Order: sequence, then C-alpha cells, then structure tokens
Amino acid sequence: MAKKVMIVAAEASSSHFALKLLQEWKKQNIPIQAFGVGNQDMEDYGFERIGKSEEMAVVGASEIIEHFGKLKAVFNNLVRAAKERRPDLVIVMDYPEFNLYLSRKLFPLNLNVVYYVSPQVWAWRQGRVQTIKRFCKKVLVLFPFEVPFYQNKGVRVDFVGHPVLDDLDPSLWQEQARLERRRRTGIADQEIVLGLMPGSRRLEIKKHFAIQLEVARQMYLNYPGLKILIMVAPTVSREELVPYLDEIRFPVQMIKEDPLKMIQMSELVLVASGTATLQVALLERPMVIMYRMSFMTGLMAKLLVKVKFFGLVNLIANKEIVPERWQRHANAKTLFSLMRRYLDDPQYRAKTVEELSLIRQKLGDTGATKRVVESLKEFLQ
Repeated sequence: MAKKVMIVAAEASSSHFALKLLQEWKKQNIPIQAFGVGNQDMEDYGFERIGKSEEMAVVGASEIIEHFGKLKAVFNNLVRAAKERRPDLVIVMDYPEFNLYLSRKLFPLNLNVVYYVSPQVWAWRQGRVQTIKRFCKKVLVLFPFEVPFYQNKGVRVDFVGHPVLDDLDPSLWQEQARLERRRRTGIADQEIVLGLMPGSRRLEIKKHFAIQLEVARQMYLNYPGLKILIMVAPTVSREELVPYLDEIRFPVQMIKEDPLKMIQMSELVLVASGTATLQVALLERPMVIMYRMSFMTGLMAKLLVKVKFFGLVNLIANKEIVPERWQRHANAKTLFSLMRRYLDDPQYRAKTVEELSLIRQKLGDTGATKRVVESLKEFLQ
C-alpha cells in the first residue's frame, strides 16, 4: 500500500531535489502517494500540487506582504490536507519562515516532520534551531560543516550530501559537447561568453537584473565581441525578463534550459547568491557573486549574520576564492571592476579555476538522493 508523503518544496532548487526524490522512490519500487508544494515537473511526474513553487518563490518582507493572501491560502490548505489525510511523512525543504511555522502547526497532529535542505540557521538567527529541534524529527543536511552545528544543539541530523553532484554528467566537461551546444545557440568557438544569472525569485530579479545588465554593457564596450548570455532560472519565465531589455543598446541572448548546460557555455559568470553559485563552481567557471535585498532586511542581516561569507562557494572553502559583494557594494562599477580582472589577469583567472576545482571533493560523494531515501525509511515502514 502506498505511503502518503507531504512535500513542501517552494523554491527552484528544492523542487528539483524533490523531483529527484520522487524518481528515486519509483526506481526503488517504493510506492509513494505525494502531495504538497512543488513545480510543474513534479506535477507531470504524478505529484499532486496544493501549492505552486513558481508562485511561492518570494523573498524579503515586502514581497511576502504583497503575496500574503496567496501564501496564507496555501498554508491553510496544507494544514487542512495534513489533518484530513494524515500523511506518514512530511518533508519540508528550505523556505524557513513558511516551513518552520508549518512544522509548529503540524506538531499537535503527531506527524513525522523531517527538514530536508536545512535553512541557514548556522549563519544567522540561530535561535530557529530550537524550533527545528522541537517540531522536526530529523534534519537532512547537504554540507559537512552543518553536521557539528546541529549535533551540538542536540538535533538528530544526517549528512546526505548535495544532490547537484548527481546532475554532473561527464559531457559537461567534454570540450566538443560544449562547443556543439554553443554552436546550436549561435555562439562561435572563439567567442568569450559572459553569463548573467540574476536569480530565481521575482524580488531577486528586481534587485539584480538591471545592475547585471549595466555590468554587461560596460563589459561589452570594453571587450568588443563579448557575448552576453542571460540564463533564465527554472522558476522564471522569459517574459518576466523582457521588460528589463527595452532600453539596452547592446546585443544579448536569452536562454532557458538546464542550468548546468547553460553554465557550460560560458567563460565567466555574474551570479546572484544561491544554489546557482555552487553549480557555477562545480563547472569551474570564474564568477562574481552579488546579492541585494531591501534596506530593512539587509540591516537585520548585518546585525544577525554569524558567518564571514554569504556565497556558498566561499562558505564551503572557508575563504573568499571568488569575489562576493552585498547590498550597496554590489553596484555596477564595483562588479565591472571585479569581472574584468578575469579577462585582464590570466594568472588570477587560472588560480580561481584551480581553487574552484577543489570544491567538489568537499561536498562528499554522489548518491545524495539514495541516502535521503535510506534516511527516510524509518518513517515509511
């Protein structure tokens, strides 16, 4: 008999990892009836959507307020579904404000709630770990450095590794495959490609994309023939980015496909902080990381953040191996200066690539989703 599993995967990366989990259960002939929040690919695979991740990927207080009615409706529907269906397991993924409150609300129902893809409680607002400890049966983490943090707080934790490692097809490192993919997009073999990755949430795009385009304009003026490739995130439509292109006076291309395949076509990338930075690092592409948020959210983060870096790549390395700039420092003039160094200083670029090549071994082995399935078996007996 199929076990009932509620999954809340409200963001692009979480939805991708959730889909891989559904596929692994099917591969192992574990019958699962899954419902909750996810993306279109999950629904196409048989997942019953109560909420759509494409509509819930918001960040920052102002955007949460703007979408509050929709988020509240999804929240209430999830609670109602949990009461009526009594799932054997509830998996909440990242998206902490929503998921921590949901975990608290489900606690009286005595359900098995597991947090997969831990929120960055080790970085800021560490008090949230007490909420996780009380309302979640276990945490599944992607990074080795998260394990001692949770263990020291008395939280059951399993290190499963990062699912993105399983997406690394050998062809991503084959020069011929890279050139053929570029040619299909109209990029000549000798052309240098600057990739722009403004983020996967609407507010991120609003904060980042215009700045990235200005950096791209300056790069194009200083390096004639440079190709500008706009890489559209899975949760974003091309149409959402088109209005930003109305006033630009230089050529750009926009593509939307598997993020790793898009990154493969580039020589260097200007990227918004998030999972995308890890994907860029694993393909050893020199990058500059940026992130901007509202003034109040930024002020709060400045007061509460407990780590030296915000870029995942630098966090994993425990040093700044690629430049990262935040808030007012993430401006076009500064970012342009940082990006152009990769083209003007071959030794600096080579050293960055060398440092990036070490990131993969710090993430553990492939097979993360299989380890997730194994870790969850105790709740699905």
